[in-house]
Amino acid sequence: MKKLILLRGCPGSGKSTLAKELTCGSGSEYFEADNYFVNERGEYKFDATQIKLAHQKCKENVEFAMVYGPMPLNTIVVSNTFTQEWEMKDYYELAEKHGYTVFSLIVENRHNGKNEHNVPTEKLEKMKSRFEIKL
Repeated sequence: MKKLILLRGCPGSGKSTLAKELTCGSGSEYFEADNYFVNERGEYKFDATQIKLAHQKCKENVEFAMVYGPMPLNTIVVSNTFTQEWEMKDYYELAEKHGYTVFSLIVENRHNGKNEHNVPTEKLEKMKSRFEIKL
């Protein structure tokens, strides 16, 4: 079974760490929009004016992996905040188009982790307040 795992959660919850763990075997890859902001020296340089482009590039990379990834590419993980349901819509459509089963997992910060990308507290609180859960 081909799986698309969408990891949702606020910064610092452990999404990136979990994504790396879930894809440590062969036939797996993970993607996140934040990778767009990592320069050639491995430094994270966020630019808010580029956020839409970062998410678009992430979706393009996921679809490319679904179509052209090493065979068998049975697990693709996307680690983004996905605080709103609509933010996952394109990924559900890609999964249906390419025969992937979707699993949406919420990652919670129960370990007092710090966000790797230094998201300001005010922004983090806004993200928490708008986090949607569909039951």
